[in-house]
Amino acid sequence: QLEAAPILTNTDLWEFNVRSKDVQWSDFVMVLDETVRGDAVELGTQVDVFDSMQRNIVPEGNRRKLLVCHDMMGNYLADRHFNKSKKYDSYRFTHWAGVDYFCYFSHNYVTIPPSTWLNAAHRHGVPVLGTFIVENTTLMEEFLASRHTVHTTVLALLRLCHHFGFEGWLLNIEVAVPFNKMPHLSYFVSSLTSLVGAQVNHGRVIWYDSVTKNGTLKWQNELNNLNAEFFRASHGTLFNYAWEEDHLVRSVEKAALEGSPLPRLFMGVDVFGRSRKGGMLSLESLQMVAAKGCSAAVFAPGWTLETMTKYGYKIHKSLGDPTVNTAFSVRNEAFWGRMWQTMFTHPYTSLPFFTDFCVGAGRNTYALGGVVNPGGGAFYNLARQSLQPSVPLDRNAVHHFEDAFCGGNSLAVQSFGRPWRLFISDFMIRNTLVLGYAYKEGPESTLDVVLRVSSTLHRGINDLYLFCGDRDDVLMTVRRCYLRPLEEEALPTTMQHPLLPREPSRLNGDWNVRYYAIRFDGSVTLRDIGVECRRPYDSTDEVYLGALYVSTIADFEFENLSSATKAQIPVYTKRWWSHQGL
Repeated sequence: QLEAAPILTNTDLWEFNVRSKDVQWSDFVMVLDETVRGDAVELGTQVDVFDSMQRNIVPEGNRRKLLVCHDMMGNYLADRHFNKSKKYDSYRFTHWAGVDYFCYFSHNYVTIPPSTWLNAAHRHGVPVLGTFIVENTTLMEEFLASRHTVHTTVLALLRLCHHFGFEGWLLNIEVAVPFNKMPHLSYFVSSLTSLVGAQVNHGRVIWYDSVTKNGTLKWQNELNNLNAEFFRASHGTLFNYAWEEDHLVRSVEKAALEGSPLPRLFMGVDVFGRSRKGGMLSLESLQMVAAKGCSAAVFAPGWTLETMTKYGYKIHKSLGDPTVNTAFSVRNEAFWGRMWQTMFTHPYTSLPFFTDFCVGAGRNTYALGGVVNPGGGAFYNLARQSLQPSVPLDRNAVHHFEDAFCGGNSLAVQSFGRPWRLFISDFMIRNTLVLGYAYKEGPESTLDVVLRVSSTLHRGINDLYLFCGDRDDVLMTVRRCYLRPLEEEALPTTMQHPLLPREPSRLNGDWNVRYYAIRFDGSVTLRDIGVECRRPYDSTDEVYLGALYVSTIADFEFENLSSATKAQIPVYTKRWWSHQGL
């Protein structure tokens, strides 16, 4: 049975008595995609604004990181199933572009991340950690009994990484350890770190600061002489969330003495507000951590769903609730929208690029704008999550589950009258690109997908903005080009995504698809993809985006297109680059 479950005893851990042990998990869990995203950039406070001056490249070597620690109601909820749950309003995480590590946490002895989370994270290039937590003296005494039992435990944890396809462990020893067993604990941390780092791709072991070098259970909230041994032995230390400013200062000083980069210090920020401000005020703590150059670990971001019960929402209905689903989507985007100014964003780098914006849940499954299996198609399966927007949708769009082009949801536009960013990218376009998107718009509204391309040779200095909508005339000039879609003709299969039709047309449910073929007189880099929608001030027109596709094609394929509206842009010849932003 392909269902995730924790391990509760050392006997089961050592003997590999785990659920789904006979399942070939590699058939159901995609490997970590190492090509999907590039080096992180800093966007500043205006994360959704098209402005190249707000995109600062950050060297990866000494960049502070973000660990998201998903601890929600004990976990192993609807997410434990691979493809059985219909509770479509369950918690989902979509803001992978700002995350460096994801930890699936529970208070069980050995927490194995469910395959659904592994697929969602890996699709976005994010490594996943399980949790090894010891809150029981008997378990501690058993695994630290001898060097042999420690080695057996290390090999068992390594085997779990390989079998289930995740990248490492968060280690949390929440009981006092006899002083004479401390050498065994030190060996455990260093040995596991060494083997996971060497034998697991992107393998990481993070130590949670709890037990001191003397075996005392006493959270330090800082790096000091009592816990530096475990800091040295692991890939990093996650510090408890009860720190203050002076703890940060001393940690930075101690890291300097250790000769260690500051990003190895993960300062805990509890979204439930234990010890520090939480909820929508968590930004204050993240800003303090960022100011010191340390990494952050966000505990329990499921707060955005879990605490909705205080406002009368029924979040535990077995088949989901549409009011919960909508309210959670809005609240979750607002939370991450506030935090994003302290985070770094990884651009998408791999072509072809396709998304239908599916979050891994839906009231129905859609294909080409029509419902598949009407009346019984509700689902919650994060393995079906598509590539997600690079920045929070907060106030620009919402996930819309009442209608979709493909998958389980579309995006309903909320922001009209200005371009706003949806994706950050580093797509290298040698000469020619193809853009396709599915949309719905009303009689009084217009939709443009906006592309910002820049000179490959002068990164972030020379920009050209392409407005890809529908209009009577094509306008090409300095800074901006307003383009028309291809006229109706069947596209070659090399230019078309299998989830989109071969030719532009009106489909089920009034969905439409537009295609654009654009050739430049030199190589360019596609830096941003966004949306601009317009409608009269008093209009109630609704606009939806259902899918987006970007790819490159060869020159001969461009030449073979008969459409008179394919675009040839002499941006280098006529020097149409902008140096001012949009």
